[in-house]
Amino acid sequence: MAAPLDSSAKDLEAMLNATVPRLLRWFETLEDQPSHATECPPEHLAAFREPLPESGRPLEGLLDRLIDDVVPWSFNTAGPGYLAYVPGGGLPSTAVAELFAAITNRYAGVCAAAPVAVEIETQVLRWLCELMGMPKGALGVMTTGGSLSNFIGAVAARHDRLGEDLTGACAYVSSEIHHCMTKALRLAGIPSAGIRTVPVDDQFRLDPSALRALILEDRAAGKRPFLVCASAGTVNTGAIDPLTDIADLCADEDLWFHVDGAYGALFRLVPELEAPLRGVERADSLVLDPHKGLFLPYGTGVLLVKDLRALRAAHDADAAYLPPLNEGEEQVDFCNLSPELSRDWRGIRLWLPFMLHGIQAFRDALREKHELAIHAAEAIAQEPGVVLAHAPRLSLFAFRQTFEGLSLEQENRRNEDLLERINHHRRAMLTSTEIDGTFWLRVCVLHLRTHRERVDEALRIVREELRNPGG
Repeated sequence: MAAPLDSSAKDLEAMLNATVPRLLRWFETLEDQPSHATECPPEHLAAFREPLPESGRPLEGLLDRLIDDVVPWSFNTAGPGYLAYVPGGGLPSTAVAELFAAITNRYAGVCAAAPVAVEIETQVLRWLCELMGMPKGALGVMTTGGSLSNFIGAVAARHDRLGEDLTGACAYVSSEIHHCMTKALRLAGIPSAGIRTVPVDDQFRLDPSALRALILEDRAAGKRPFLVCASAGTVNTGAIDPLTDIADLCADEDLWFHVDGAYGALFRLVPELEAPLRGVERADSLVLDPHKGLFLPYGTGVLLVKDLRALRAAHDADAAYLPPLNEGEEQVDFCNLSPELSRDWRGIRLWLPFMLHGIQAFRDALREKHELAIHAAEAIAQEPGVVLAHAPRLSLFAFRQTFEGLSLEQENRRNEDLLERINHHRRAMLTSTEIDGTFWLRVCVLHLRTHRERVDEALRIVREELRNPGG
């Protein structure tokens, strides 16, 4: 019998009773699941190219199909061996919050629609501002991730510093900036010629001297510098730009200071890691990704701003069919702080885990990932012929194997093969990057479930393959 669109409480209970045990059985096996499995047979994909069903099918069979035929064919981003890209982990308490938010279906885009739900989300943003050391009155908006956060920040900066006239606009990014920032600037209306790339030093950090020279050159040419974007942890090598020096320069030159801290800024929660991240608190806009540094499921980003008025001025809109909107800072309408009108209740994703676990649990987890990355990097660096791009500042590092007498192209091929052999074990998934034409293997330890035992297993695999270059 087809499931009705609307459900009684008894129907909902039956759906949950069918779903939860299957998820729990899958969850219990995470430790033993492969770190990745993406070579899906064509016939398996073809089985999902099916006609739109005219009538419904039993839930149990559909759930089994999801668990057995969909979830396994992927990067295992929920498992402890996922050391690729920038992991998060899928905090279970956030899943409970998501379920609560989805079933109650509260609209949190306008304060008048759900004042307490919006207050919870606003308080989460206040907590994040406090943790980042931002000044009193700073606030922001929760987003779907770093890409949208960077875009909103770029729009706010453009509106605040340039107004309606974008003639000669120049924004400055390092050669190591995340690609979503240059994309955000283009979407914000800045032409490619106005997105100026600043060289990095030998530690892959934006060079303030080169930045200043480029700004002076552009001003002399009649252009209009308005924004500098720095990184609090790049995704290529984990480098942290000299944030305080860049903040000083932006203050001297009256430029908007934007920090992409999607990967690394939340490590500021760990007291001993605060020093390299000093300067994030001076940002006009700061991007965080709780689905990275706070281990939440994908789809949770944050933009914090020093002056909420600048964010509101860039996105403010009204319509006769909307309830009265707020102009203050105590009660905010998130629809006037970003491009989104329709949005889910995002604040509960962080509010419930913060309240349930306490912030110290997150500090401890971040400290553990930092220590594990140092342990892994030191162990790999001891292998003959291995070089690191640099030691991990936070929890990310890149390494490669060198070979005497080989050309760069030959070495690159050897390292590509090394990565393939390591990942073929399916117990740990690493990724790669390229720096000045050189291929590097890349490790990022930031998974909720990655602990010493799994890192040591990954190290055994890496050592085995390093010592067997012929495969």
